Amino acid sequence: MQNFSFNNISDIKAEEKRLHDEYMQKLSELKALQKSKESSGQIFTKGLLPIYVLHILTKGHANGNDISQKIGHRTNGLWVPSTGGIYPLLKKLEKEGFVMGIWDDPKKKFQKFYSLTPKGQNEYIIRKDLMKPRIEEALKVFKIIYKDIYL
Repeated sequence: MQNFSFNNISDIKAEEKRLHDEYMQKLSELKALQKSKESSGQIFTKGLLPIYVLHILTKGHANGNDISQKIGHRTNGLWVPSTGGIYPLLKKLEKEGFVMGIWDDPKKKFQKFYSLTPKGQNEYIIRKDLMKPRIEEALKVFKIIYKDIYL
């Protein structure tokens, strides 16, 4: 711990201002880091999560936890979306008629398992075709940026 010796009130005020400025700078850096994490997370959540959820459901029915775990397993733990993002997406897809949810026990409503509808299967094919060039382009951009920054 530092040992401070202040001769007068102006020294105290100057140190107080310095500490406040240092605090504000650190806070700004933390906010920028958080915003960066959130924006990179949105690439996955808003762009890739819907198509990947549909893809997983082409393999069979699953609940939100299963979907999150399957994505985590397939990506070797690099991307494990929260169920807080998956369940609202499933609800939206259900409202649009792309998936159908069935409760494991209609009386208790403990777990809801989702499966693709025929409309959802068609939507998956359409989105898959639309997303392919976008994903390929994003990969190229990421490789260029990675090379520029790190190599």
